[in-house]
Amino acid sequence: MSDFSVKPVLTGDRTVLRPFTEADAEVMVEIIEDPEVVRFTGAPSGELTLERLRSWYGTRSEQPDRLDLAVTDRATGELVGEVVLYEWDSDARSCTFRTLIGPRGRDRGLGTEATRLIVGHGFEQLGLHRIELEAYGYNARALRVYEKAGFVVEGVRREADLRDGEWVDWVIMGILDREWAALSSTAR
Repeated sequence: MSDFSVKPVLTGDRTVLRPFTEADAEVMVEIIEDPEVVRFTGAPSGELTLERLRSWYGTRSEQPDRLDLAVTDRATGELVGEVVLYEWDSDARSCTFRTLIGPRGRDRGLGTEATRLIVGHGFEQLGLHRIELEAYGYNARALRVYEKAGFVVEGVRREADLRDGEWVDWVIMGILDREWAALSSTAR
């Protein structure tokens, strides 16, 4: 297994996943501050300045222990979100996945395809054994996307977070390389 140094371009029917650049910061600040993104991912830690985001997105390609890719609409080239493999454990050949899709990328299958593309890359190119994620229990859209991509619910961290005065659950999901291979072979 290699590390995450190579930052690929992954092309699907509807999306292109590509490495981030500093120039993406202006669109990403709008996406990160979108009320629905905040509702489902939480508010950013610390002050969100354009300079801070330029630095963050401008250095994503230098990170050998994570893979951050911009999700773009293949038809228009518009940046609509991100997919990330991070918390890489080289011994266990595992990592954590997260994504966020802004308003202009929703309800068109872009998030579903982007999830499948990066998960497929993780298993087929990087040799991962396991990819896991956590999502708020009330994020039905994301949970549906993850299930379509083959993730299985492994557990629930009950009332693990306080959001807007309400206790909310975290749903823990995972997918193994052999599960991905079985799904991929039936989809062909």
